[in-house]
Amino acid sequence: MHSDSIRQLTRMMREAQSIVFFGGAGVSTASGIPDFRSAHGIYAGPHGKTYEEMLSHDYMLLHPEAFWDFYRSVMLYPDALPNAAHRTLAAMEAAGKLTAVVTQNIDGLHQAAGSRKVLELHGSVHRNYCMKCRAPFSLGEILPMDTVPRCPHCGGVIRPDVVLYGEPLEDAVTEGALGAIRTCDLLIVGGTSLVVYPAAGLIQYRRARCNLVLINRDETDYDRQAELVIHQDVGQVLSESWAGV
Repeated sequence: MHSDSIRQLTRMMREAQSIVFFGGAGVSTASGIPDFRSAHGIYAGPHGKTYEEMLSHDYMLLHPEAFWDFYRSVMLYPDALPNAAHRTLAAMEAAGKLTAVVTQNIDGLHQAAGSRKVLELHGSVHRNYCMKCRAPFSLGEILPMDTVPRCPHCGGVIRPDVVLYGEPLEDAVTEGALGAIRTCDLLIVGGTSLVVYPAAGLIQYRRARCNLVLINRDETDYDRQAELVIHQDVGQVLSESWAGV
């Protein structure tokens, strides 16, 4: 890894008063959770349906059994553990440097690593609820249930508390993310190609004096806007840079 880039990021971390991390699927690949949008990801589901179709709001309502079959097989990794990226971000928060993690991921690994201020733009697999009576259920509660989990209280179908294709982001989470991004002086974006909107558009709201750092294996459309771009593994970059702070 280029030592100059690590030294530059270490200096930026040291000088920053308020750091926000904005992350995507690449943050969790080292934990064994695949990046479905990468060149090595899963683009299509069974029966010729695309990934986006199978995980859409309409498909969940019209074909709940097929939806849950696909969702369980490609989105649930209950044994996944936090990696170096998650652990480093939790350490940065504990040290008072990191004010928020804004994530597009739904795996809950930031919280598992110890992060407290986590804004989950697309929800979490660990939260589920009955569409009829709104009773909440944990991931552990629904895993043993039949293909289509049903509420033991009213018999209604349970759905994951994640943002499916065709659904809007939750206003409160979006506002929290915007507030964090607008007030930080160092925005580190990692493990995302920044092609999923509206989430990716949030980084446009950083203030003029906020430094932007992009850490991603591949190039993004935002590379030219950043003060520092590192095309390496996000966990390795974060842990090495933070070690020098």
